[in-house]
Amino acid sequence: MVKKPSKGSGKPIPKVEINLEVSPQQRVELFRDLKARFEKNRNRHKGLEWPKIQAKLEAQPEKISSLYAMESTGGEPDVVGYDKKVDEYIFYDCSEQSPIGRRSICYDGEAQAEREKKGVYPAGNAIDIAAAMGIELLDEDQYRGLQELGEFDTKTESWIQSPADIRKLGGAIFADRRYGHVFVFHNGAPSFYAARGFRGSLKV
Repeated sequence: MVKKPSKGSGKPIPKVEINLEVSPQQRVELFRDLKARFEKNRNRHKGLEWPKIQAKLEAQPEKISSLYAMESTGGEPDVVGYDKKVDEYIFYDCSEQSPIGRRSICYDGEAQAEREKKGVYPAGNAIDIAAAMGIELLDEDQYRGLQELGEFDTKTESWIQSPADIRKLGGAIFADRRYGHVFVFHNGAPSFYAARGFRGSLKV
């Protein structure tokens, strides 16, 4: 486990930066990468067709911005399902390890403020970063569903949506995969580690 900064060190970790501005060239590159990943990982979305997904994306520029933010922070987003009832495709962060551009973060803003009052400066917090990206943290069921599609977080950890009663008492939950099994743990919401980020979902 990577140790967090020493209490009171006053040395800030670089903040997580989210960029939602997508240039025409970046858009072309994003679609290229998303299509290649889609074709390479057919087991995640059997029966689905990329042209239909791209058409839906092209009609929703704000979703393209969110996917670009997921991609540029190391999430490697990919389609993991389709909801026929509402005609929505579902993207998850599918990077092998927790997205590298969203680590060393607390669970939420309240937890981050608590840390900073003590002179310890995380890179941000999962809830606010996800909101800025236009995505949502995976919940426990979604996280376990992702793990059925492959092996993720074998060396890292990811914050997941925490029940209100746990958060009220100062805690939050995260998950990982070790020894061939998926584990869900608790921790203080203000905690942060260089190997812990978060995974998000986006509906298109």
